[in-house]
Amino acid sequence: MPETPRLTAGDAAPAFTLPDAEGTPVSLSDLRGRKVVLYVYPAASTPGCTTQACDFRDNLQGFVDAGYAVIGLSPDKPEKLARFRDAEGLTFPLLSDPGKDVLTAYGAYGEKQLYGKTVVGVIRSTFILDEEGTVTNASYAVKAKGHVAKLRRDLDI
Repeated sequence: MPETPRLTAGDAAPAFTLPDAEGTPVSLSDLRGRKVVLYVYPAASTPGCTTQACDFRDNLQGFVDAGYAVIGLSPDKPEKLARFRDAEGLTFPLLSDPGKDVLTAYGAYGEKQLYGKTVVGVIRSTFILDEEGTVTNASYAVKAKGHVAKLRRDLDI
């Protein structure tokens, strides 16, 4: 599989409409007028993804106060996202992309290194979008632990 094209600052964020944990459609266009932190994680209820989600949960108010909506995105089905949300007390939307079309459009699905091997899968990534839906920052292969703190520093939150 060739490397998926990656987004960079200045790119228009690919449009999407995906179900949340309740199966309710959420569109990027619904978020126009708000800054967005869209973070991509491989699988709900795994150790790294739980650490990252709880980090966002615990720091959510700072992002909200700075005018950001936080949204998680994974290939998990809505039912699994609902269980993850409820188990961890997550209060921000989790979106489901089981077909991986949106993940691919964002460059967050493709070849990656895992324990020294090249595999195909979800690339843990974070995208910062401005009020018009333009990418202001795209970070790929981020670490689950410490990434939210780095984002807060980078965004001066």
